[in-house]
Amino acid sequence: MDFAINYILIPLIKIALILAVLPLLVAALTLAERKVIAFMQVRLGPMRVGPWGLLQPIADPIKLLLKEDIIPERADRWIFTLAPIICLIPAFIVLAVIPIGPTITIFGKPISLYVTDLNIGVLYVLSISSVGVLGIILGGWASNSKYPLLGALRSAAQMVSYEVALGFSIMGVLMLAGSLSLVNIVEAQKNAHFWYVFLQPIGFILFFICGVAETNRAPFDLPEAESELVAGFHTEYSGFRFSLFFLAEYANMITVSAMAVTLFWGGWLRPFPNVSALAFLDVIPSVLWFAAKVIVFLYFYLWFRASWPRYRYDQLMKLGWQFLLPLSMANVIVTAILVLVLGKG
Repeated sequence: MDFAINYILIPLIKIALILAVLPLLVAALTLAERKVIAFMQVRLGPMRVGPWGLLQPIADPIKLLLKEDIIPERADRWIFTLAPIICLIPAFIVLAVIPIGPTITIFGKPISLYVTDLNIGVLYVLSISSVGVLGIILGGWASNSKYPLLGALRSAAQMVSYEVALGFSIMGVLMLAGSLSLVNIVEAQKNAHFWYVFLQPIGFILFFICGVAETNRAPFDLPEAESELVAGFHTEYSGFRFSLFFLAEYANMITVSAMAVTLFWGGWLRPFPNVSALAFLDVIPSVLWFAAKVIVFLYFYLWFRASWPRYRYDQLMKLGWQFLLPLSMANVIVTAILVLVLGKG
């Protein structure tokens, strides 16, 4: 009975919560994006649906579900349908290993605030999340249209260019923590008495820049590029299938923000967790600390979209290969030397 509860029932409840809560978070994020960008542009944003437009996230999915779902006549119907699903599934399942809080006790049972703790959690997130780009490539190719195909090719090249620098940017954290487990990385920051962003500021900046590029968000939204490619890889998508691409993109934004918080900003830990003078901050639940940090990084996503112009494609490639990659490799080398010299390995 205990086996069924601990290894079947409780994980299924956690998975159900993720599947239920994540779409609600995405809906709230879409409203926040439109309101924040409107504020930065001295506008009001959505105001018609509900008081101050607060019901807009309800109207948007209803509209998408009621719209006609069109498949181009010469498209590959099976791959055209499968592509948004390939994008969506990895965006959801990577959240299984991201810890939003420590293990707590409920009714005498220890409950971890994550689905599972893999000893290769970082590798799991990197490998699974990179599968999502295959959905973009397949969707662009299966549409049998020039603009989606160009968007798919751009996405493939962009993923290759920034995935490498993204991996190198994390290596410094892995050397300091000595583990690939996301839970152990947070605990290592607690034992070190400070967050790893103070030891890896360059690694953090590189990770977040590459994360924005990996999610195809401005100023790295070349695969969509409305001014050049209409809507890029999802030009021919409408209705429910388009909403899946939309959901996957925002879910990936949440994943990148959660990973940045976990790897560099102490996860669920309060600021300076071992400073007794700040013990009064412990009254705030660890989950709220984690959520607040994630919201800050999501705000940066919105800020970038409102502030930065889109890169030209040659600028995008130059930034990835000539600047970010060498800088990330140099950060790994310097970190390795310091860890070896200081005897922290």
